[in-house]
Amino acid sequence: MARARRSWLASAAPLSPRRKWRAILLATLLLVPGYWAMLAGVVAVASDDGGGVGYPGAYIAFGLALVPFVFVVLAFLSEHPRAPGAVVKAMALALLVGIPVSAIAADAVTGFVAGVGAGGLVALRPEVVHGWRPRVLALAAATVWAFLAVRTVPEVAVLLAPVVPFTSIGVADHLAERRRA
Repeated sequence: MARARRSWLASAAPLSPRRKWRAILLATLLLVPGYWAMLAGVVAVASDDGGGVGYPGAYIAFGLALVPFVFVVLAFLSEHPRAPGAVVKAMALALLVGIPVSAIAADAVTGFVAGVGAGGLVALRPEVVHGWRPRVLALAAATVWAFLAVRTVPEVAVLLAPVVPFTSIGVADHLAERRRA
């Protein structure tokens, strides 16, 4: 199984940084409205007066419906050799990581960063020279940042949460390439 993975990774030409960052940028731009919709719905459900939102479930559903398309954009624009399978794995990983982290952290922002970032680990095309370790460490740092930021400067955490997951993975890849060169 490991040989099969290496063979399709080794046969693919390295992805240019411009294309990788374009994929990250467009996926993030698509993620932002979904994040804001989910956040509006969650706040409306949690508030006593409804938060000014008529149907909070519709906002949450709209935000959740955009997430698979975010992974589609990330996988296909990063030229992932197995993009459809990567999208399915990304969606499953986003749920498997995001829900428990959100429950443990007792806030939606930390779980969102961890879940979407975990999906991004799979959806963004891996390179042979990078490995998983820098990406996972970057995502762990982004999740810890979100956890601490929600408790210290919540406004900043809420504003930057949709930008942090994919950017941290891209920065980790960039630093791995720089270390290699």
